[in-house]
Amino acid sequence: MELRDIQKEIEKAQGRVSDAFSFLRIEERRDELAALDEQTARPDFWNDAAAAQAVSKKAAGLRATIEDYERACGLLDDASAACELAGDDAAFAEEAERTAAELAALLDQLEIESWFSGEFDEGDAILTVNPGQGGLEAQDWTRMLYQMYVHYAEDKGWKVTVLDLVPGEGIGLDRATIQIEGRYAYGMLRSEIGIHRLVRISPTDAKKRRQTTFASVEVLPVIADDIEVDLNPADVRVDVYRSSGPGGQCVNTTDSAVRLTHEPTGIVVTCQNEKSQLQNKEAAFRVLRAKLYELEERKRAEELDELRGERRDNSFGSQIRNYVLFPYQLVKDLRSGVETGNVDAVLSGALEPFVIGYHTWRVANS
Repeated sequence: MELRDIQKEIEKAQGRVSDAFSFLRIEERRDELAALDEQTARPDFWNDAAAAQAVSKKAAGLRATIEDYERACGLLDDASAACELAGDDAAFAEEAERTAAELAALLDQLEIESWFSGEFDEGDAILTVNPGQGGLEAQDWTRMLYQMYVHYAEDKGWKVTVLDLVPGEGIGLDRATIQIEGRYAYGMLRSEIGIHRLVRISPTDAKKRRQTTFASVEVLPVIADDIEVDLNPADVRVDVYRSSGPGGQCVNTTDSAVRLTHEPTGIVVTCQNEKSQLQNKEAAFRVLRAKLYELEERKRAEELDELRGERRDNSFGSQIRNYVLFPYQLVKDLRSGVETGNVDAVLSGALEPFVIGYHTWRVANS
């Protein structure tokens, strides 16, 4: 890259850094972080462990954003200084170009994160995959999607905890629920809510015919204990049973699996992958709280639309993405238009272009 082109990139980055200070509300974040740091310094801070963890987690998120912004400022200074010295030494031009590219990538990340302004966007997520039409093929598709999301989360450095994994009849999975812990996990993964369609030669068909099958993906936020949810324990029926699994030496021989049925709504939640009944019960209640909160939020949105006289498409449950393995190779998102022929990479967790593409489309159309 010519030196004058590098200078133009740095000038452009200077404007973006200035914009980032505003849209990231850096001054507000610094004030909020200082107040939280005062709380953490109190001698009685850890008396309430759950509240302390929530405060510490929030402070960590604020600190990470501030540090990223300050790193962007440092990279801008370094790139500008290298560019000034490049007239005398060509090595500095290479350093300026490299630093400017690193700065541009960081600013892209900060701009993307600014899109996630919802109450739970920065927090953890509970993701569930259920088979749709397609019988055994749909169960296998559920397994493939489950593995795709596990790989995607692990590649991003997020922690994955399996809450419920129910084997299918002979092949695949009948249901998979995982908790994904990581910064912006819920905000990012909202892109996956809906129906995912697979087209391929069925491995279960002796005649090797092409088959179309479906699976649904649900993504819910992990609701903190201090957020009020209308959940009366007396309304919940708790059943325990023996966990299903592959058998052998690791088969669970105790009734540790838990099924919760919320009588007023009919919502059923199961959890069986923790070793103890108590752990499964706690995890199941975590999922139930998230489902009830989401249900209330959906009702509020529908009531507001009715008052406004608006009609909304029911996006949940609609087909959002096609994965075609035969007669050609293509993954295409039907909302953003993002597509690729590298199906194997996507199914191995290379989802970032689709996640970012969806949110770019969402912000542009909001």
